[in-house]
Amino acid sequence: MRSNITNTLVTKLKPDIKPYEVRDLRLKGLLLRVQPSGVMTWYIEYGRGKRASLGRADAITATKAREEAKLILGEAYQGRDPMAASRKAKAHSYREFIDKDYGPWAREHLRSGDGTAKRLLSSFPDLHQKKLGEITPWLIDKWRSACLKAGKKPATINRDLASLKSALNRAVTWSMLDENPIRVVKRSKVDAAPSVRFLSKDEEQALRVALSTREERIRIERDSANAWRMERGHPPLPDLRPMAFADHLKPMVLLSLNTGLRRGELFGLAWADVDMDNANLTVQGLGAKSGRTRHIPLNSEALDTLRGWKEQCGNSQGLIFISPKGKRFDNVRNSWGKVLKDAGIDKFRWHDIRHTFASNLVMAGVDLNTVRELLGHSDYQMTLRYAHLAPQHKADAVARLVGG
Repeated sequence: MRSNITNTLVTKLKPDIKPYEVRDLRLKGLLLRVQPSGVMTWYIEYGRGKRASLGRADAITATKAREEAKLILGEAYQGRDPMAASRKAKAHSYREFIDKDYGPWAREHLRSGDGTAKRLLSSFPDLHQKKLGEITPWLIDKWRSACLKAGKKPATINRDLASLKSALNRAVTWSMLDENPIRVVKRSKVDAAPSVRFLSKDEEQALRVALSTREERIRIERDSANAWRMERGHPPLPDLRPMAFADHLKPMVLLSLNTGLRRGELFGLAWADVDMDNANLTVQGLGAKSGRTRHIPLNSEALDTLRGWKEQCGNSQGLIFISPKGKRFDNVRNSWGKVLKDAGIDKFRWHDIRHTFASNLVMAGVDLNTVRELLGHSDYQMTLRYAHLAPQHKADAVARLVGG
């Protein structure tokens, strides 16, 4: 069958009991193959017995297929093999691609590139020896089923899937693949408004008490150590009594409770990002999850915390919080876990401090759009998780239906 293939024609084509092909009258070699299942795929023939797939008709329009076909024909007419990239993909394993190509690129161009590369390897072990061209939607659906059966959360599965799609899109950009083989794989369904864990007033008070108790314990230990050193003629360690804080943990927690910073944003915060005079903190776009710069006003507790910490640190440049090894923090897991245990707080992550900040704002009557701006959410849907904490707004709305 020959016809002038247009988008309108594609919508009118019906499957038959056997596959059939429609050849384009405008561009020799371009054809659309219709399967009994209804799936329609574009192909371009660029020589005797040589055919290349351009993609499915539900993803590529007739115009786009014609443009792609012309590029392949141009390659063939110039004596080059237009399918070399495809064969390269089939010869390039997933592990090699991540280790040698995508991983190095991600570490240079993505904010969390190293973590992304590691997750792509740890989350998809069954793909390591597969060629890029052998990765199929069926394999990914099989992986998803195994993850769900193992108790992995849909949100985590979606994050891993998004990373894999992004990596394979890069392979397409680099001509290692003709098209992303898992572009049709959809995200797992997740609760659009999941409940969030935040501290109750009693829990927050218990956390503050535990932090203060920990501070005093560290000071007592330092006093004891210095007494021991002085008895033996050793120079004493810095006296912690006159200092605002015993170490980094309490100022980190207080600043997070009052700004809603993500953990990575907190660890990457520099003194240059803080304007003490105008009580303002800037989260730089390069260090933010959304990639966009935002500004957070500092309340009195946040400002006092930063002033006290800066005074005892004696530095006004570089990172605000520096690990004992003189580097950027990557976690405070041990000290944080012990404080939570002392406070009697269960099932609470560091990220939940951010939820506590947002929840306290909403319960104080702050509108959701302002909360969204302070949190740096690019998607308003994320902020709606806190809407149920402001029931009075809904009560006021329905009250208007009753005449006064």
